[in-house]
Amino acid sequence: MHFDLQDLRLFTHVAEARSLTGGAQRAHISTAAASTRMKALEGQLDSRLFYRSSQGVEPTPAGDRLLRHARAILRQVEHVKSDFSGYADGEAGHLRIFANTTAVTEFMPEVLARFLATRPGITVDLQERLTKDIVRGVLDGTADLGIGAGVVEAQGLQLLPFSWDRLVLVVPQGHTLSNRPRVSFHETLTHPHVGLHDGSTLLQFLQDQVKDLGKSLPLRIQVLGFEPACRMIEAGVGIGILPESCALRYQHTLSIQLIELEDAWAQRERSIVVRELEALPSCGRSLIEAIYSHEGFSPSSTSTADTTNPA
Repeated sequence: MHFDLQDLRLFTHVAEARSLTGGAQRAHISTAAASTRMKALEGQLDSRLFYRSSQGVEPTPAGDRLLRHARAILRQVEHVKSDFSGYADGEAGHLRIFANTTAVTEFMPEVLARFLATRPGITVDLQERLTKDIVRGVLDGTADLGIGAGVVEAQGLQLLPFSWDRLVLVVPQGHTLSNRPRVSFHETLTHPHVGLHDGSTLLQFLQDQVKDLGKSLPLRIQVLGFEPACRMIEAGVGIGILPESCALRYQHTLSIQLIELEDAWAQRERSIVVRELEALPSCGRSLIEAIYSHEGFSPSSTSTADTTNPA
């Protein structure tokens, strides 16, 4: 069985556009030619790849399966190209990273600023995603690597731990809980909370913990970022659960207090998630080394998750 890369790329365009015409436009060919090539691909695989209707096309289960493979193949081709191009101007390539809120807003901007400053041929697409979407993106090849914290459940992925962080309760000075050295998350639910925006990984994580307790998170206000959250907490709007690493930074300038959480899940291991480390382009492996260096973490080994993919 022989696969033409142009057919796989056209198939991906059509599947993502949910339109034969839209896919053909992205591939810069006529709709008739695109239709002929898609029918030929279906014949070669002896499988129907699209449901067709007046509204467009929708991948069949077989189409979804091929889409995952096609993305992985095309991304690997791009990796090969990046590894064997740009030698005259230095290292070149493109990386797409799916990461949680803490990574996107806290340490990755500094890591990437230093990393890219000496690598003008590299471009990066950094996107904030929920943990399940980080896992799915790495699995189907949409992302080159992911960055998450806590338990990452995904079969067949390599997890590369690089640091630890802790979630803490942040309260204003003089709050009724401020004299407590440790509190449980359950105890905080009787107070109004300051939370991050919808779609943030931290908010989703806390909502999952509350759901397990059979309660709801008493959100009084939601904000975009950790600094606005700390400022709202200082002003007495509510209390909040935040990463200790960022809360400590704002504690120097704001009248807030950090209290340890008793819950086991508050201690979180940060991990880089990849399909296969050796299959990454050289720029991807160099970025991972930069993350290790920034966090002062010495990796002793990598691990492969052997759990159920939540996606």
